[in-house]
Amino acid sequence: MTDVHYLLLSVALTWIMIMTAGELRTPTWTREGRRLAFGNREALPEPTPLAGRADRAAKNMVENLVLFVAVLVAAKATGADATIGAAIFFFSRLAYFPAYLAGIVVVRSLIWGVSLVGLGWIALAALGLAG
Repeated sequence: MTDVHYLLLSVALTWIMIMTAGELRTPTWTREGRRLAFGNREALPEPTPLAGRADRAAKNMVENLVLFVAVLVAAKATGADATIGAAIFFFSRLAYFPAYLAGIVVVRSLIWGVSLVGLGWIALAALGLAG
């Protein structure tokens, strides 16, 4: 797998996280959920704790995906191979989502820190300091 593969997997993971958060907030398998999901969402009820965690995890992923894309573009522009950092980022973000959903705060934060290591690795590769 290449760094671009991990980018595409990260985009897919982001989409899954966003869709999971939306489905937990407005469950389309229920009549009320369908009404809310296909409406203007102006009168949403308060999210359940799980739906709130899913939403925050998805937003965090979007924020970190921006950083991931930025450092990956920099690495690609310099011709660096950022595969190791991209793999670290993707797999840590893959572990982050269920940890966040489960509400495991310390572990979740440690996993998030590992994803930062992946971003740093990519940035170092872009600077020619890692490979």
